[in-house]
Amino acid sequence: MAVHERWITASRVGFAYIGTVVGAGFASGQEIMHFFTRFGVGGIWSILLVTLLFSWLGIRMMVMGARLRANSYEEFNNYLFGDRFGRWMNIFVGVVLFGVTTAMMSGTGALFEEQLGLSFHVGVIGTSLIAYFIIMRGMDGILSVNALVVPLMFLFTVLVGVQGFQSGGLDGFLSTASIAEKGHWSSSALTYVAFNLAMSQAVLVPMGNEIQDEKTLQMGGILGGVGLGLMLLSSNFALALESPEVFGMEIPMALVIETLGQGMKWFFLAVMWGEIFTTLIGNVYGLAANLEQQLPLRLHSLMVSIFTLGYLCSLVGFHVFVGKIYPFFGYCGILVLLLLVIRRYPRF
Repeated sequence: MAVHERWITASRVGFAYIGTVVGAGFASGQEIMHFFTRFGVGGIWSILLVTLLFSWLGIRMMVMGARLRANSYEEFNNYLFGDRFGRWMNIFVGVVLFGVTTAMMSGTGALFEEQLGLSFHVGVIGTSLIAYFIIMRGMDGILSVNALVVPLMFLFTVLVGVQGFQSGGLDGFLSTASIAEKGHWSSSALTYVAFNLAMSQAVLVPMGNEIQDEKTLQMGGILGGVGLGLMLLSSNFALALESPEVFGMEIPMALVIETLGQGMKWFFLAVMWGEIFTTLIGNVYGLAANLEQQLPLRLHSLMVSIFTLGYLCSLVGFHVFVGKIYPFFGYCGILVLLLLVIRRYPRF
């Protein structure tokens, strides 16, 4: 593979990695606030640890997918856990994917309702229809959408961080105190990575199989991990300068955007919708690809069922998912993290 081709493909891999991880919880600031901002300056160390783990373990996951020639996360989990326990892990990952899919749909509804003054249901159903047509194009459709949306996400978070630095400065950030009543920044970092990698395997594993070139996957993993780290640092910086007011908000990032003018608000809303959308299509694609191997149903029927059930469950409320269910998934996903570290690569 020529050098320029490898860089282009690696960039697409990195963008897809970022797009899968960055969703409604990230875009709204809920995830960042819960896992990082509440630890004050300790949140920086947490994000640096997250960046390292995302880069290293993302590469391992994709390379394993390539060597296993895995079409879905099922083969990957069977390798990590063995056939017996792998079945249970596949059920758990399916639950995680469906839970996050539901959260993305709920986040879309909240965005349309709170920020645009439109119906919650219009947001959920409209986004689901667009997602359906993209997913029907397969992995190429997912890579193309992420290549378009992720650079805009990155630009937005950099602008937010720069604005925060200009208004509050580094001294203002360093003076923010931790408000975490329990837990430590290190355990928060581990649960964040565990949750996101358990979810991301739905895209990373089959993407590794599709790309195959391990050097490209390594470059893409580093680009994805470092990109995620920079986005987390920038957003966390801006949110910390607005604490403690942000801790009582459904969409904390909205408080940051208020100071940037009307044009920036619309940019934020477009980026937030894009972040939700990229995670949604990745999750539904992975879930449907796995179920297609288990059930005598066509991809079309599976996706319609997933979107319908997701719509019904999305009525629970967005903040409930991020504050209660995400951390629980994170603790359960730590076992995936451990086995991903200690398991050797499959032989060619």
